[in-house]
Amino acid sequence: MLPRHSASIRDQLSTLRRQFLQDGELPFTDVLTEEVIAQALAALTGWLDRIFSPLVTLWVFLGQVLSADHSCRAAVARLLAHRLARGQGRCSPRTGAYCQARRRLPESFFADVARSVGRRLDDQAQRRWLWQGRRVYLFDGTTVTMPDTPENQAAYPQVYNQKPGLGFPIARLGALISLACGAVVNLGFCRYAGKGQGEVSLLRRLWDVLRPGDVVLADRLTANWATIAMLQGRGIELVSRLNKAHRKADFRRGRRLGADDHVVRWAKPTSIRSLDWQAYKALPESITIREARIRVRRPGSRTRSIVVVTTLLDPEQASKEELASLYRARWNNELDLRSLKSAMQMSELRCKTPGLVRKEVWAHILAYNLIRTVMAQAAARHDIPPRSISFTGAMQTLEAFQPLLEFGATDDAASRSQLYQELLDAIASHRVADRPDRYEPRLKKRRRNYYDWLTEPRAKIKRKMAKGFTEK
Repeated sequence: MLPRHSASIRDQLSTLRRQFLQDGELPFTDVLTEEVIAQALAALTGWLDRIFSPLVTLWVFLGQVLSADHSCRAAVARLLAHRLARGQGRCSPRTGAYCQARRRLPESFFADVARSVGRRLDDQAQRRWLWQGRRVYLFDGTTVTMPDTPENQAAYPQVYNQKPGLGFPIARLGALISLACGAVVNLGFCRYAGKGQGEVSLLRRLWDVLRPGDVVLADRLTANWATIAMLQGRGIELVSRLNKAHRKADFRRGRRLGADDHVVRWAKPTSIRSLDWQAYKALPESITIREARIRVRRPGSRTRSIVVVTTLLDPEQASKEELASLYRARWNNELDLRSLKSAMQMSELRCKTPGLVRKEVWAHILAYNLIRTVMAQAAARHDIPPRSISFTGAMQTLEAFQPLLEFGATDDAASRSQLYQELLDAIASHRVADRPDRYEPRLKKRRRNYYDWLTEPRAKIKRKMAKGFTEK
């Protein structure tokens, strides 16, 4: 149940849910529920039913990360317009109260809601969206930068070969994303460099959300002995690419399953630096792996063949061709990360302290998962896969409909339902073309204005400018 001031909170929750089509008779309307919000609010203490309550702060934060203008001033201005349109008292257009409210809320509040929404959406994915009846999760890492403040530099230092004052703090993200519906089910956050800060280390922190029988689809970094053994110990399957830096495939050995397809035994390494002695001894002496060489005959491709490694050993369960098709679907991971970093502008974060930076990331993940929920509703309505719908098109359409969802047809259930159907029809019309053999040069045609690089701290350059001196 919701805590005190429940009538006000339910009204705020209703506004938040309506923005992302979480009411009515549509499918997937139990993704952002009162139960999810109540669980997140349960950990909060000492907050009052003021203008920037936890739910209002969350709603404003979501609007901020979804808007093309990511500024706090624009976010507070939208809240001011919302309150005046609903006949409520005005709030201050200044951003101080909003920024304080974001700082008061713990990171776990944003993370718990974002993860819950992603997990609930993935659990409700229709069976025809799955691969061979299995849930497949994409894993990959990426980086984000943030403002160059002392606090951010201390927590997430800039790249080592950049001079002080010339670089930006950088953090590594790792995400587990559902192949079926695109939802982020878990996310990890760490420094860019250092022991235990790599992508494989992030995966080991995140895989508790996976269940026996799930499949992890990842790049060659995960195809190491220790990771595969630990995944097998959890009953989780892996499909990846052979890391040729560690071993080579010899199809003359092992149990032959077909042309360039066999099962081999990988012996336990003599040492594993990422594990202590007890953890090392607890692992088996060997693991059984299937290797399959896939020929790439696509024009324009840089790669002519790849070796897929997997713990799916039965060719009746997954043929060589099906493994090739699944590994090719790993490109969706790159598209999902691009949607987060480019379409949602998460590549360059704005907050000036590490705690707020992590909250900003989780706000992006929550907004992303809620958009994926709307896309799943459109896919279910039109009987198409969610992956065939453009994420950018869905985000643009949802943004255009936001004033109607917020102020139009809010009291009439029939009118609101009709509005939802029109929105879903518009989203479903933005399809992603099937272009498996497309290739383009990775070159730019449009020239940009030329400016010299900043090779000294900005404050030092400004002092020189004030003296009327400019280096050539």
